[in-house]
This record gives sequence, C-alpha cells and structure tokens, in this order.
Amino acid sequence: MTDAFRQDEWDRGRRSDASRPRTDRRRLGWREFRHNYRGFVTTLTLAVALFLALDAWLFTRYQRYQRETRELRASMSDVERKRTDEILAQNENRLKVMVELFKRQAKVDPSLHLSVSLDSSVMYLEREGALLREMPITVGPERRVGTAPDTVHIAAPRGRRTVEALLGEQDAWEVPAWVYADRGIPVGQTRLAGALGPAAIRLDGGTVIYSLPSVGPLNDSNYVLPGAIRVRANDLKAIAPNLRPGVAVYFY
Repeated sequence: MTDAFRQDEWDRGRRSDASRPRTDRRRLGWREFRHNYRGFVTTLTLAVALFLALDAWLFTRYQRYQRETRELRASMSDVERKRTDEILAQNENRLKVMVELFKRQAKVDPSLHLSVSLDSSVMYLEREGALLREMPITVGPERRVGTAPDTVHIAAPRGRRTVEALLGEQDAWEVPAWVYADRGIPVGQTRLAGALGPAAIRLDGGTVIYSLPSVGPLNDSNYVLPGAIRVRANDLKAIAPNLRPGVAVYFY
C-alpha cells in the first residue's frame, strides 16, 4: 500500500466524520429540563406535596394524641396513674405469654393443623411437629368499621380457631355491608359466589382465610380484608384435600 493511497483514505475518513451530525452532549439546565419534561415535573411536584401533607397530618394527629394522654394523666391521682401503668404492663405481658403458649401448643399438637404467624406473615401446615408446607400470607389490617356509635373493631385473631367450612369458587359468601363501605363503593350483592376466590377457609367466629377473587369487593390485589388472611390460591388448593371441619388453626 503506497503512502499516497493511505493519505487518500485518511482524507476520505475525515470528510465522512465531518459530514456526520454532531451530538450535543451538554447538560440541560433546570429551565430547559422543566420545559422539556413539564408533565414529569408536575407529577413529581404533586407527589411530593401529597407526601408532605400526609406527614403533616400524621404529625398533627400524633401531637393531639400525646396532648390528650398528658391531659388524662394530669387529671389522675398518683394512685390512679400507678394503677393504670400496672394494668397496661400486665396486659402487654399477658398477650406475650398467650402468644408463646399458642405457639408452643401448635408445635406439640399431634394432629394435622395450621399455624399462622402474624408477625412473620407465614402460614404452616403441620403434623406432630413436622412441617408439611410453608405458605406466605398477607394479613388484613386492623380497622374500626361501621357507623358511629355502632362500630366494631376488626383485627386478625390470636389463639386457637377451628375450620368450619372449605369454600370453592362456586361457593357463596355473605359479604358484610361494611366491606363495601370500607372500599368506598356502592353496596352490591350481599351473597356472592366466588367472593373469597378460587379457594377459601371459613373459621369459627367468622374469620376467613381466602385467596384473591375475580369478582366482588375483594377483587383488588392492593386490598386485604381487615381481620382476615389472604393466601395464594395454589397454596390453598394444595392443602384443601387434607383439611376438614374441626381442624385446628393457631394464630400467634
């Protein structure tokens, strides 16, 4: 290859590079960014404002509760304050002891049973201390439902329950009226087939262990029925043949 040929190739490459459009790599200023991404900036600003407003509301509520607590304690005598503190401590200790007892009872129960760890969000199928299946769960929140003054505090149970019935997709469930109010939607059918999903367990006392349904007010992956337990449908279907009415379910 001659020197003249190399020079010609080099000149041709320079002309080709010169003809390509140059990419502007300078950084956008805040004004240009806001102009080019106006929708994103607006959405982000609204989200930040919403979070700040929520934080302010929670802080205001916290201060209110603290003030009410101080006022109540100030109106008590020394004996009443001491007695109140003792009762609160006793109730907390009693709950801890009960939880440990139920956990121990579940481990030594020789019959087939379910154990629900609310703090760990896990449900176990067990027999004679052997773990047969472990299932992740979602625990419904505590909620005060109803219309004042006729309200009820709903919370996940603690202690021992028993299975009352196993429900399938074709089985109907009596949907409480407060569920529609809690969802903020108009009241629909009160008795609805498949409202607890493809598989569900109804316990004594009305507590339900259910799967995500495709119909009814519980058909929302972001909503969990207060005081209930939601489990994956394939897990409930897998253990259903081993369950029957009367099987123990331990909540701790």
